[in-house]
Amino acid sequence: MATIEKPTPADLRKARADNPKMRERDLANQLGTSEAALLAAHVGADVVRIAAHPDRLMPEFETWGAVMALTRNESCVIEKVGHYANYTSGDHAAMVLNHDIDLRIFPSHWVHGFAVARATDTGIRRSIQVFDAAGDAIHKVFLRDEAHVADFDASVQRLKIDDQSEVVATTARVPAEAPKADAARADVLRAEWARMTDTHQFMRLTSKLKMNRLGAYRIAGEPFVRPLATSAVDEMLQAVQAAGIGIMVFVGNRGCIEIHSGPLNKVQPMGPWLNVLDPGFNLHLRGDHIAEVWAVDKPTQRGPAVSVEAFDKDGMLILQCFGIGREGSDTRPEWRKIVATLPSADVAVMA
Repeated sequence: MATIEKPTPADLRKARADNPKMRERDLANQLGTSEAALLAAHVGADVVRIAAHPDRLMPEFETWGAVMALTRNESCVIEKVGHYANYTSGDHAAMVLNHDIDLRIFPSHWVHGFAVARATDTGIRRSIQVFDAAGDAIHKVFLRDEAHVADFDASVQRLKIDDQSEVVATTARVPAEAPKADAARADVLRAEWARMTDTHQFMRLTSKLKMNRLGAYRIAGEPFVRPLATSAVDEMLQAVQAAGIGIMVFVGNRGCIEIHSGPLNKVQPMGPWLNVLDPGFNLHLRGDHIAEVWAVDKPTQRGPAVSVEAFDKDGMLILQCFGIGREGSDTRPEWRKIVATLPSADVAVMA
């Protein structure tokens, strides 16, 4: 079998120079490498290798003023503007929790860190970018206030690690877990689902039954879930904008989940992309990547928590949307009405 040669750092620098407008992720995929490797090739020029653990990074971000926080998966990008504050550390899970920057962090996946100061048509764009073991982006933070350039530079010096090589060691990507269910235990799933008092109990339930999220949805049936048409996400975003209500939008990957809570003021489809283009909040979703959509109803002590959840063809969760509760409830009538009117899938997806 012939050996496929990986591009060298020099190859990667040339490709970057030849394609200055192409997004790093797209260029890396085209070259058969990782985004982290593409950045590492520029160490010593406009890139510095830094510590990647969130315990090291979060105190630095708090000194930068208002920044842009970006989290993505293969099909969706979320961008929020705000200040990093209220960081809570944890070995398995950590968080940043404030009105604008709301993150759930899984530190074991924060493996490779880079500080980037790259020239653009509008000046130097400074950022910290973190990647997992496979070299895929976990979380990025972009400096916005030029008054904090000195703070950024000081952070880079504190975070800089000894290893400043142009090559990064990465592992193979872990594929998405295929839908996993046991139809023989569907009655047990439904009975225990009905007894839930908190949404966080759901993952423990599926784990106990040796299922996963999408597998459980495929066998639970109504009133717990309803399969929706793939167009339902676009229709939901448009309906939320028209109703003027707030929702919670969760977008994430294995290492980070970023959350927006609030209204959607400007929903603008553009080609295959479904976009929300609001001050302080942008969402970019590849509508053509959506393979399954589910309306999900989970009981809680504060009332039903109703969500719309989209998955890609491999069973990977792309995004979740919930209504924002008020007056002691986990949902609100306007959101439930929107979800109830979304079109069902023509054919139910079976496990």
